[in-house]
Amino acid sequence: MGAHYKIAIIGLGSIGRRHLFNIVKVLDARDISYSIDLIRRDFNNEITEDIKSIINDVYTDYFNVPDDYDVIFITNPTFLHFDTVKSYIPKTKHMFIEKPVFSDPAVAIQELMLNENGIYYIACPLRYTDVIQYVKHEINLSKVYSVRAICSSYLPQWRAGVDYRDTYSAHADEGGGVSIDLIHEWDYLVYLFGHPDRVENFRGKVSHLEIDSDDLSIYIAKYRNMMAEVHLDYFGIQTIRELQLFTDEDTIIADIANSRITYLKRNEMISFAESRNDYQLKEISSFFDVIEGKLSNPNDIAAAIMTLKIAKEGSL
Repeated sequence: MGAHYKIAIIGLGSIGRRHLFNIVKVLDARDISYSIDLIRRDFNNEITEDIKSIINDVYTDYFNVPDDYDVIFITNPTFLHFDTVKSYIPKTKHMFIEKPVFSDPAVAIQELMLNENGIYYIACPLRYTDVIQYVKHEINLSKVYSVRAICSSYLPQWRAGVDYRDTYSAHADEGGGVSIDLIHEWDYLVYLFGHPDRVENFRGKVSHLEIDSDDLSIYIAKYRNMMAEVHLDYFGIQTIRELQLFTDEDTIIADIANSRITYLKRNEMISFAESRNDYQLKEISSFFDVIEGKLSNPNDIAAAIMTLKIAKEGSL
């Protein structure tokens, strides 16, 4: 690959915009030239001036979209991912696909006709947090008896200025529901501990929220030498996102929401002061390292489908 990237983004929601600005930061810092196009359904949604200043072209007709991209970012709603990936594989060398990879783990990957030399990376941003990196590299995970992962937050406050009832999260047929919308927890658990041997899951709609997707999902998982509990909800008034680790020496709170590690017994706290965009930026930087051959792909389509199967079906 030369010193120029030809990039397209499909889906300019909040995460698509975040990735767009982070792509610019990463490539500018590396002094690599680039052009970035948008692929949209229509021109009805206005593009803000700061984005217009970055974008090269906007395409709304598939047949006019160039077929020589280096990377296409798939950031449209989850329920559209499979058909979008399938349609645009002939038009790009590599893809960055936002999580969850698909809404259905039972898809037939062979139907996608993936390019043999293509990189298909599925977003896994929490792996790049300082907190999860600390757990991965500074804690002896073989000494962990059990863990409890929780992500509890209030869906109506997720997206400023947007009615939560109109978002994909509110609708099961658009890929909403905590079980797959909050797949991050299962992703980092698999990253830290591998796949469990057995999983049990209870889920449902239990709160007052006006949605038709599940707002609570609770898992119990058994590994060879430990057990895990996972709690995911849309109705937590106070945001909690943490991993509790119970070891033979201490109880450790890996607080992702507040970017800190706390050892309860020895009364020690380690703070990282990391913002959300810090680790999202690190993920984009690592993605370009992957397609440049500097790193291996840590989360390809097959791996992401395995995680999706745990999250969505509560089984392996």
